[in-house]
Amino acid sequence: MFKNKKDCVDVYCVTLIDRKSFERVEEFKYLETTLTYQNSIQKEIKSRLKSLNACYHSVQSLLFYSLPPKNKKIKIYRTIILPVVLYGCETWPLTLKEEGKLRVSENRVLRRIFRSKRDEVTGRWRRLHKEELNDLNSSPNIFRVIKSRRIRWAGHVARMGRGGIHTGFWWGNLRDRPLGIPRRRWEDNIKMNIQEVGRMDWIELVQDRDRWRTLMNMVMNFRVP
Repeated sequence: MFKNKKDCVDVYCVTLIDRKSFERVEEFKYLETTLTYQNSIQKEIKSRLKSLNACYHSVQSLLFYSLPPKNKKIKIYRTIILPVVLYGCETWPLTLKEEGKLRVSENRVLRRIFRSKRDEVTGRWRRLHKEELNDLNSSPNIFRVIKSRRIRWAGHVARMGRGGIHTGFWWGNLRDRPLGIPRRRWEDNIKMNIQEVGRMDWIELVQDRDRWRTLMNMVMNFRVP
């Protein structure tokens, strides 16, 4: 039973749209993406990482054996595992915490691909450090791929005509934000990624497709610690 009347009202609270009633819920899945009432990304990242683990275990035997060359193993990772993880990543407003979780998961797969390394001093086998993994892996890491896709999608949205996603994007940026430490927004990620390569006027730059595509490649190839 409900503890008070307020709890009962919250459960059965509905919204009327075009004379149809829709129950208000804390979260729901739409096109395999978890959407929450507070627009947080934590549960979606957690779901994506579970998918990564399931996909990783399905091809673990291929990554474990030394017979396939390492470039083939990298191709398996980028064509089978990575797309499962990055589904819908263009709209993720990532924080440092979520970025760290994604990098840790990718490094776990890369360590299986590149195996352990014998220490020249002690002679013992040890795990590869993340800097060594970055040097061995010639392909952009997972975070650089996310940034590139996010930049590309931002260009599509900004060039759209008025209405639809374009209107929702600009209306969301005009709303007042609550006091205190503000939650990172999707546009904040865009600005941070562009500032890394020394650009600021992204709203004007986005209208030039060629220059925007060049910027997208710069963001993907730009390495940050």
